[in-house]
Amino acid sequence: MSDLDNLNPPAIFNEPGSLHPINQTKDFLLKLLSEMGFKEVHGPEIETEEYNFDMLNIKKSHPARQMHDTFYVEGKKNVLRTHTSPVQIRSMLETKPPMAFTSAGKVYRKDDDATHLPMFHQVEGIYIDENVTFANLKYLIHKILHELFGENVQIRFRPSYFPFTEPSAEVDILSESGKWLEILGCGVVNPNVLENCDINSNNYSGLAFGLGVERIAMLKYGVNDIREFYKSNLDFLKQFI
Repeated sequence: MSDLDNLNPPAIFNEPGSLHPINQTKDFLLKLLSEMGFKEVHGPEIETEEYNFDMLNIKKSHPARQMHDTFYVEGKKNVLRTHTSPVQIRSMLETKPPMAFTSAGKVYRKDDDATHLPMFHQVEGIYIDENVTFANLKYLIHKILHELFGENVQIRFRPSYFPFTEPSAEVDILSESGKWLEILGCGVVNPNVLENCDINSNNYSGLAFGLGVERIAMLKYGVNDIREFYKSNLDFLKQFI
């Protein structure tokens, strides 16, 4: 008998894996919106100021365009996109109404704490057609949030301000602890945005909404610190297999 006959190979352990909880949440939202008729569109993460700000009716004086809020690259000629809305602008310029687009991906802002990151994910949607109203928007938001959190979730719309929508609202849900938590921003597309995309605002109107994927995942899975999603802690991530 040779020495090789006494060797025992180490056991092979095949641990199950799964998508990251952020990807799970993003894919769920995209699938849901696809079933509602939204087409997913894509665009660059490094954007021009024109598409990231100007076309969206964000004026030169707006605080979001300051260095303390936005990452500028290439001598302040371009930016790391601060939202996925410029993807929709590019698609609106190439299509005639009616149109329904959703865009998802990484966005960048100068934030870093338990509920904010300098890089996070958004899923946004826009729908343009004749006679689109705030009532259509409320119906759509209720449908999305009921799919996410169940039919019994309580929803609140609060008046807000965004340069690219008018009127605008932020939407809250009532948590199990009895606190209202902001979940998304939305509104009726500002006529200036439509005109910037060569869409006649006298004939067409639209709705738009944006969801923060990490915020949705935090609420859905009961995570208190957004940074936990990116620590590569396998004990944490195994909860979502």
